[in-house]
Amino acid sequence: MVVQIVMDHTGHSRHEFDADDVEALAEAERRFRELTSEGFIAAARTADGESSRVFAFDPTAKETLFFRRLRGG
Repeated sequence: MVVQIVMDHTGHSRHEFDADDVEALAEAERRFRELTSEGFIAAARTADGESSRVFAFDPTAKETLFFRRLRGG
């Protein structure tokens, strides 16, 4: 299973899908584009347990985290 985790004001939501399912993969890519266009930052977990910012949908990423940009004031 592959997972996209969205952090927002309500906490977080998990969207798990099978990367071999063409429809689920298309939905995950749509979600990626929607969230990043709304200002979310996407980061994929790397093999060494850290995260790296991603700018395009990666169907091979096992876990992608989406979070809002911090705003100062």
